[in-house]
Amino acid sequence: MAGFNYLTKEGYEKLKAELEDLKSRGRKEAAMAIAEARDKGDLSENAEYDAAKEAQGMLELRINELEKVLSNARILDESQVDTSKVTVLAKVTIRNTKNDHQITYQLVSESEADLKAKKISVGSPIGKGLLGKTKGDKALIETPRGQLEFEIVDISF
Repeated sequence: MAGFNYLTKEGYEKLKAELEDLKSRGRKEAAMAIAEARDKGDLSENAEYDAAKEAQGMLELRINELEKVLSNARILDESQVDTSKVTVLAKVTIRNTKNDHQITYQLVSESEADLKAKKISVGSPIGKGLLGKTKGDKALIETPRGQLEFEIVDISF
C-alpha cells in the first residue's frame, strides 16, 4: 500500500474540486490581494503586502500538496475490498475493553480523515493498531492518555 493514497470516489472528487477552486478562484484572489497591497506604497514597511505574499505561498503549497495526493491516488471500490480483516475503507466497530463503550470508525487516507464524521486515518495510532486485525481480535493502542485495549466487534463497508 505504500506510496499510494487510497481514496473513496467521493473523497477523490472532493479533493479534485478543491484543487480546481484553488487554482482558479484562489489564485485570482491572491493576485488581487497582492496588487491591492502593492498599490498602498512602500513595500519595505507594508505588512499587508507581506501577509498577501505569505498567503499566496500557503495557497501554492496546498495546490502542490493536492496535486501530489491526486497523482498517487487509487480509488477503492468497496466491492473489491476484503471484509475478513481491517483494511483501508473498512468500517470497524470497536469496543473499549475497560468501559465497554463501542464506537464505529471508518479507516481512510490521511487526506480524507475527519474525526467529526468518524473517519480516522490509517496512519493514526488507532488506525495503525486496527489494520490487519480480524473480528474478535484485541488491539492494544498507545494513546496520549496511555495504552487502551479494544476488541474488534465488527468489520463492514
